[in-house]
Amino acid sequence: MKQVRLNNGVMMPSIGFGVFQIPVDETERIVSDALEVGYRMIDTAASYFNEEQVGNALRHSGLKREEVFVTTKLWVQDYEYDDALRAFDLSMKKLGLDYLDLYLLHKPYGNYYAAWRAAERLYREGRIRAIGVTSFSSERLQDLFLHNEVKPAVNQLETHPFFQQQAANTFLRHEGIQHEAWAPFAEGQSGIWNNPTLKAIAARHGKTVGNVVLRWLNQRNIVVIPKTVSRERMVENLSIFDFDLTDEEMLAIAGLDTGRSPIYDDMDLQTVKGIGTYKIHE
Repeated sequence: MKQVRLNNGVMMPSIGFGVFQIPVDETERIVSDALEVGYRMIDTAASYFNEEQVGNALRHSGLKREEVFVTTKLWVQDYEYDDALRAFDLSMKKLGLDYLDLYLLHKPYGNYYAAWRAAERLYREGRIRAIGVTSFSSERLQDLFLHNEVKPAVNQLETHPFFQQQAANTFLRHEGIQHEAWAPFAEGQSGIWNNPTLKAIAARHGKTVGNVVLRWLNQRNIVVIPKTVSRERMVENLSIFDFDLTDEEMLAIAGLDTGRSPIYDDMDLQTVKGIGTYKIHE
C-alpha cells in the first residue's frame, strides 16, 4: 500500500475506506470486508453514528492496532474546549482504542479555535498521532494555523473531477498540509459513471471509471477514501497502482472541472446554518 508522509512524520495510507452514510446495522460487516480485502485506513466520524461498529470490526479483524490507520472527526456541536475533550473520550470509548491516528475538526463553523486547542492538547499528550480539519477553505485554514501552535497535518476536502480544488491543492502543497479527498466520486452526481472522457480513458487502460478517478487523485498526491458497500467494488477501488495516467489524460480530466460542488454550496447561508446548528446529541 502506497503511503504519504504527513508534516509531523506520521505515515498515512494513500487510499482508505470511508463509512459515511453506511447503515449502522451493516457497518461492522462492511468494514470487516474492507479490512479483509486489504484496506488499512478507516475513516469515520462522530456524526456518522457508527464509530462503535467500526471499533467492533477493528477488534475482530485479527490485525494489530498499528496496522490500521483510524480517523474520526469532532462535530461542530462539541467545539467548545471542554466539550471537545469529552467528545474525544466518547469517540475513543466507542471505537475501543487507546490512541487515534488522525482526528479532524469536521466543519469550519462554530468555535473551532477552542476545538483546535483541545485537539492540540490531545496531540501533545500522545493520544492522537496527527490532527487536521475537514472542509476548511484555504483562508480559514491559514488563519487557524497562524494563530495556533500545531499546524494541521490534513485538510479533507470535497475533491473529484467536477470540483478539483486546484487552488486549494496548490496552497496545501506549499504549506505541507496533506490534501485528502472526500466524495471522490462526487457522490454519483453529474453523471460521473457515464462521463465520456472518463469512460474513454478507462477503456484505454482496461480499467473502470472508478479506477481512473482514484488514480487521477493519487497522481495529484491526494489521499482518497472511497466508500462502497460492495466487496467487489472494494477490491476494484484498491486496483489503482498497476497503471499510470498520461500527461494528456491528466489534462483531459482537468478539463472537466466546473469549479463548484454538485453536492452542496458551502457559501449558501441556509446550508451553513443547517450544518452549523445540527446536533448529534442532546
